[in-house]
Amino acid sequence: MTSATPSLDRIRVGSAPDSWGVWFPDDPEQVPWQRFLDEVSQAGYEWIELGPYGYLPTDPARLGDEVGSRGLQVSAGTVFTSLHRGPEVWDATWEHVGQVAALTQAMGARNLVVIPSFWRDDKTAEEIEPRELTSEQWRHLASGTERLAREVRDEYGLEIMVHPHADTHIDTEEHVERFLDATDSGLVNLCLDTGHYAYCGGDSVKLIETYGERIGYLHLKQVDPEILSDVVAKGTPFGPAVRQGVMCEPPLGVPAMEPVLAAAQGLGVDLFAIVEQDMYPCPPDRPLPIAQRTRRFLRGCGA
Repeated sequence: MTSATPSLDRIRVGSAPDSWGVWFPDDPEQVPWQRFLDEVSQAGYEWIELGPYGYLPTDPARLGDEVGSRGLQVSAGTVFTSLHRGPEVWDATWEHVGQVAALTQAMGARNLVVIPSFWRDDKTAEEIEPRELTSEQWRHLASGTERLAREVRDEYGLEIMVHPHADTHIDTEEHVERFLDATDSGLVNLCLDTGHYAYCGGDSVKLIETYGERIGYLHLKQVDPEILSDVVAKGTPFGPAVRQGVMCEPPLGVPAMEPVLAAAQGLGVDLFAIVEQDMYPCPPDRPLPIAQRTRRFLRGCGA
């Protein structure tokens, strides 16, 4: 007799400030950080990400106390980079990365999620630079990411997880595969965000099955297929698409979580799976009920 619910014993589920509508270090439309910590614990999660640097306290002792008193632990920090712009951005990149990496290390985490910079502004939707990189920019992106991975590992003992993301240059299946093929598998791995990959037309299960050795971290997210169809048809930028409700709670959207989690479990390695439902901005009372329902849903999947 087999259990109806598979055991996903290699998957460690958490959540993030993003699921509370937090995109920026300080913004009047966001919930205070104390409320996020209280509610993420109340919803039944034990792992969190740091979110935008400066949203949570940046003093390691204070943050450690605040997190620990709520029974929480930190899985990763997050940085945005524009390494495709070449060596001239390295010093500014490293200054920012160093701040986040030091705090991430101090919290006992081992992962640094790296998100490429947007080619259109996430608030104004203005196009900042061309959507497609040149061959030279692809070379800068690959070599710069490898350098970042080496230095973050050597200086802070962290592994970088590059996050394919809507409205960045690493988004579609074609771009993700080009990036993976151009970078050293011993240095550079992916944070697979199931929602962003679906938003950009990708198949998460296929990616896990094809490039399994490069999947080091997961963000669990779904998109509403009807809203996504409208977004694609109209070329709506990511920020306005989020305000339109393109990201939805499971199991209401795509991709289905069960096959993704089963494929991830099949890799035979321990993986964080951090729930991230993009909701900027959102009413302050909206996140907690969604977080509670999502945690129950994932428990039902075996996670």
